[in-house]
Amino acid sequence: MTSPEPLPGTDTAQTLRSRVTCRRCHRPLHDPESRMLRLGPECRDPAERVARFDVDQEPLPGIG
Repeated sequence: MTSPEPLPGTDTAQTLRSRVTCRRCHRPLHDPESRMLRLGPECRDPAERVARFDVDQEPLPGIG
């Protein structure tokens, strides 16, 4: 008797993130902002920072 196949999304195989390295020093990057810019914090110019905007939101109806 063969073992049943695992349900979709429940297998234990981990998906590896692709390795992203700095464009200037070629060291691996782990920080999401650094990975997006492809520049490490030591190699990044402060002018290259990612702009982030906070937006005021109305509360959801029915939530106090």
